[in-house]
Amino acid sequence: MRIIGGTFRGRKLFVPKGLATRPATDRVRESIFNLIRSRRSFDGATVLDLFAGTGSLGLEALSRGASVATFVETRRGVIRIARKNAVHLGVENRCSFYQHDAVRFARTSGTRRYDLVFADPPYELEVLPDLPAMLVPLLNEGGLLLLEHDRRLKFDGAVGWIESRAYGRTIVSIFASNEAAP
Repeated sequence: MRIIGGTFRGRKLFVPKGLATRPATDRVRESIFNLIRSRRSFDGATVLDLFAGTGSLGLEALSRGASVATFVETRRGVIRIARKNAVHLGVENRCSFYQHDAVRFARTSGTRRYDLVFADPPYELEVLPDLPAMLVPLLNEGGLLLLEHDRRLKFDGAVGWIESRAYGRTIVSIFASNEAAP
């Protein structure tokens, strides 16, 4: 796995051995970042990477101009790899890492708000259908939520929903803050 654009383009990322994570493919990540770029700038953006895994989405955003990123991952060994990737890229001072349940983190985040929220949960996560209602309120005005899921879920009409795009088995649904929703 590698960073696909921006300052760190082409830099390799560390990944856990085995099936501990389900990293987004380069094609899906490139598509996600094209969808964002068509709607807002990365410059100075604050990023929340939930279900972070290796941190590839948050680190990609930093590579493209985001100012800070928060990574939330429940598995200790995996969040260590995300931190290792940030150190490898020299951006650890712009990152916060939490070994925490992502849903609980979102529910208890208080007044923290973000310009970009990435959520790539396990497709079998019981509360996955509820994530947009839970995460859209965490967005700053003009902020975007990008949620990866499989074809079984449809979010048409959900709070803040803009569109969904299919990339093989993976669907990426985009949501905007209430202030920016169409």
